[in-house]
Amino acid sequence: MKIVTYNINGLRPRVAQHGSLLRLLNSLHADVICFQETKVTRQDLSADITMAEGYEAFLSCSRISSKGRGGYSGVATFCRVTSAFSSSEVALPLSAEEGFTGLLEGPKIGNKDSSEEFCVEVPLKVDNFEEDISKEELIKLDSEGRCVITDHGHFVLFNIYGPRAEQDDKDRVRFKLLFYQILHKRWKYLLDKGKRVFIVGDLNIAPFSIDRCDADPSFEKNMFREWLRSLLRDSGGPFIDAFRSKHPHREGAYTCFSQRTGAEEFNYGSRIDHILISGSCFHKNNNLQGPHCIFDCHVERCDILTQFKRGNSNSDALSKWNGGRSNKLEGSDHIPVYIKLINIPDLPIHNTPLLAMRYIPEVRGFQQTIVSFLSKGQSFTQVQEESSKSTFSEKSQAFSGITSSSQEIEEKTLNSPDFSLTKRKITNSNSNISSIKKAKNSKSSQLTIKSFFKQTNIQTEKLREEELESCSDQNVNLEGFEDRDVILSKERGDSAILEWERIKERMKMSLPLCKGHREPCVARSVKKGANIGRLFYVCARAQGPASNPEANCNHFQWASVKSKDRQR
Repeated sequence: MKIVTYNINGLRPRVAQHGSLLRLLNSLHADVICFQETKVTRQDLSADITMAEGYEAFLSCSRISSKGRGGYSGVATFCRVTSAFSSSEVALPLSAEEGFTGLLEGPKIGNKDSSEEFCVEVPLKVDNFEEDISKEELIKLDSEGRCVITDHGHFVLFNIYGPRAEQDDKDRVRFKLLFYQILHKRWKYLLDKGKRVFIVGDLNIAPFSIDRCDADPSFEKNMFREWLRSLLRDSGGPFIDAFRSKHPHREGAYTCFSQRTGAEEFNYGSRIDHILISGSCFHKNNNLQGPHCIFDCHVERCDILTQFKRGNSNSDALSKWNGGRSNKLEGSDHIPVYIKLINIPDLPIHNTPLLAMRYIPEVRGFQQTIVSFLSKGQSFTQVQEESSKSTFSEKSQAFSGITSSSQEIEEKTLNSPDFSLTKRKITNSNSNISSIKKAKNSKSSQLTIKSFFKQTNIQTEKLREEELESCSDQNVNLEGFEDRDVILSKERGDSAILEWERIKERMKMSLPLCKGHREPCVARSVKKGANIGRLFYVCARAQGPASNPEANCNHFQWASVKSKDRQR
């Protein structure tokens, strides 16, 4: 059994990159695939990004917006199965749950008895917090779509996208601290019940100096890194860092790279995507010698899928970072990590749990009821709004449905060799007459059946032919006005491209040269703080180790006040 964790930095872009969701999933060759940072809201859910043949999906989406962004964070777990029902496969979970606090509405993992479910009592006392934690604050932990839990019988799998927090952002530091404190309680609750727990995902924490390209002497003293290391077996904790345990001395094993600096080119990143596992093995003979845990007995391999690094594909083979302006490498800024398990027994027969996407109305559609087909006629305005979004057949059906008890309809059928036309004379109440007249005067008013059977206007055709002839008399090499518009649009586009190239050349001439390579810098601006909006210049090359002369020379230069005023 193979499990993969992958921060995809947007589900839709990765699906588009591979051509379809099925191709994306199949490219990872795994039984359980855990995505982070899907950037999908519940309103954006659709079959093309959640449903793939042979896979069952379990998603958690952000319920709140951040800095004007509706879709950010989000996790998704895809399970490859041969059957969604009456299955004994371990990849198909017995149950699934969104979030980890136990406060969100919806299905829960664990026993069917609700008394056995995890529940946080509020108000809650938490270490490092002076005041009690309210229920509202706990619910916020699950409101960003950062966790999906799937119970696979032999183990409980946590798909986690850990929050990121700058040191000077007190609110986010508090959020991140509380996030992991409550998660820790959930893990302990399951371990105390004898469950095996797997934690996979982007935790946004690099635990050791070896896991960071530019770690300074105080790197490991960060409170989040200390907390993560305290969970590991070497520090007396219950979990095993699967990758580091298999490769204890491997350097340069990074899974995340800065998008702004092209750090993949020189493998200048950090290892923040992890697989942590805990629990006993499946051996029943207690007399066996040596260590016996799930890692020692059933983990065959754990490694980083470096072939997914940006710039490794054929299309990116010749690409070089150029300040993020001319070239932009395709793909996520993270690399997948996988673990391969062996000798995992099958499960009892079970079906796909209720949290799966196959049951979500936003994906499969809402169930129609017989009442909707027997409801009374709609108002003219309602039909008018619906008809603008419907096909011809839907418009015809909507038109025929505009009836009421106050209407008197007289029909007269006209026969001809080419077609038959039904003419309806509708007499409405005074309140409806004004609205119908207004609709007739509007360009978007309801079409009539008669309008679809009108013969071609010969005069209109003759007028168009005369206009085309006049164009040819003036030596205009066009087949019609549509072709002329296309050519004019192309000419405008070409001139715009040329103008942009001239602007870039002028910018290069005005940009300062970096001291290390004597090459034009790239201009950037401060995003926050006292100098917000102020321009500065940096070396355009990809970030890398200082010992490499081909890497970024770390040139930095403030733009002059005059150039800043000129920009305004």
